[in-house]
Amino acid sequence: MIVSMTGFGRGKKEDENVSVTVEMKSVNHRFCEISIRMPRQWVMFEDKIKKVITEHIARGRVEVFITVEGEQLVERTLHVDWQLVDAYYRMLADVRRRFHFADDVSLRDVVHMLSDAVEMTEQPIENDALLSLLLEATKEAVEQLKHMREQEGKALLADMLMQLEEIENSARRIEQLAPTVVASYRERIHKRVSEFVQGVVDEQRLLTEVALFAEKVDIHEELKRIYSHIEQFRRIVSEGGAVGRKLDFLVQELNREMNTIGSKANDRHIASEVVEMKSALEKIKEQVQNVE
Repeated sequence: MIVSMTGFGRGKKEDENVSVTVEMKSVNHRFCEISIRMPRQWVMFEDKIKKVITEHIARGRVEVFITVEGEQLVERTLHVDWQLVDAYYRMLADVRRRFHFADDVSLRDVVHMLSDAVEMTEQPIENDALLSLLLEATKEAVEQLKHMREQEGKALLADMLMQLEEIENSARRIEQLAPTVVASYRERIHKRVSEFVQGVVDEQRLLTEVALFAEKVDIHEELKRIYSHIEQFRRIVSEGGAVGRKLDFLVQELNREMNTIGSKANDRHIASEVVEMKSALEKIKEQVQNVE
């Protein structure tokens, strides 16, 4: 089974003190890239969260949003710069003396100037239960995400196989048309030479010219490689897994062979079939960009 790279998942776990919600969405990306947004004090758990995600996701950009609510999550501490407080107090006392204010310097006066002298820090409390809830919620979210990616992968597979069949059918029609190209060319050149010389045509020279043309427009090898690429494509998607890069390579190779056939084939019917093949291949290419 192939897997899409787009999807969404949500997980929530809680106990009597803490509630943890994990939401994640994924989009196309060449590699596996994980971006986590969560309270700054929980960054210590980031590597463990990524490990849970990478057990299920091989490719794509995954954005993770974590919300933690509850009590007893952090320990808050006040740090006072007493030297700065002393300086503030002396400054207020100097102002009082300089301008002969009657009021004494009060605690309220000092408090109003403490914003730069007092700092509150938060330190997460060591809590194994919180980590367990966080990882469980992450696992639930990533499993939902994976399920959605698998469902979308089924739709992608069905569409790609349908387009691949269209390409194969066009290739079969081109294979049937190819011999008529040389025969048609022989008739045309024979007619033109006959009109020009108005007499006996040198059949040997005519055959040589036709043989050269046949070699020039021969697309047997290109068709053979197209059939081989189609067979590989079907085999790879049947195996499943992270196959997006392999499929992208095959799409490029199919496009190369189609371009060669288009440039070689001197026939409007074959050219029309090439256009149909390239149209179907373009649809496959768009879908492959979303395959893990």
